[in-house]
Amino acid sequence: MATLPEIVNYLESDDALHLGRLLVLIDTFGGRAGDKQIEGLTKLAKLDFLLRYPDYLERALLAREVLNPDIDVHDFERHSIEAHMVRFKYGPWDHRYRRFLNTLAGRGLVAIGRSGRTILIGLSARGRQAAATLRGEPEYAAIGQRAALLKRHLDLSATTLMEFVYATFPEVASLRLGETIEQ
Repeated sequence: MATLPEIVNYLESDDALHLGRLLVLIDTFGGRAGDKQIEGLTKLAKLDFLLRYPDYLERALLAREVLNPDIDVHDFERHSIEAHMVRFKYGPWDHRYRRFLNTLAGRGLVAIGRSGRTILIGLSARGRQAAATLRGEPEYAAIGQRAALLKRHLDLSATTLMEFVYATFPEVASLRLGETIEQ
């Protein structure tokens, strides 16, 4: 029988799940022609935090006064091991974003640029095709729906989004590194 840390490690090591989620997220924020980009790793991380943890997305939408947010959070998403957010170095920030983006760029799926000190993250034509394919998969239906909610209600500047996350969820920054944030 596997131990809890072994189970969490196994679930977190599935890069394909994370890469697919990021493709759908970046695609959602890229506009129909893919001509827009996510401005900065901070914005990407905060958006992905809300996408990855639907309990927090639900709370965020309520904090933004979205009445009856159309989000269907399944019981397994609320109570499974992977549903528990872990405090990373900068709050809800997974240290693997740079690796994930480099992997996506190496596969020709994302285009990464700069504007001053800000990293710009967008999809290539091949990335848009991959994201469209993922959206057609039943496993990604909820991710696509939630990404659309993020775009509609939380498409804020990186700084404003960061301030919103920390004001709405002070618990994400108050624990020690590596601790699980109970929901």
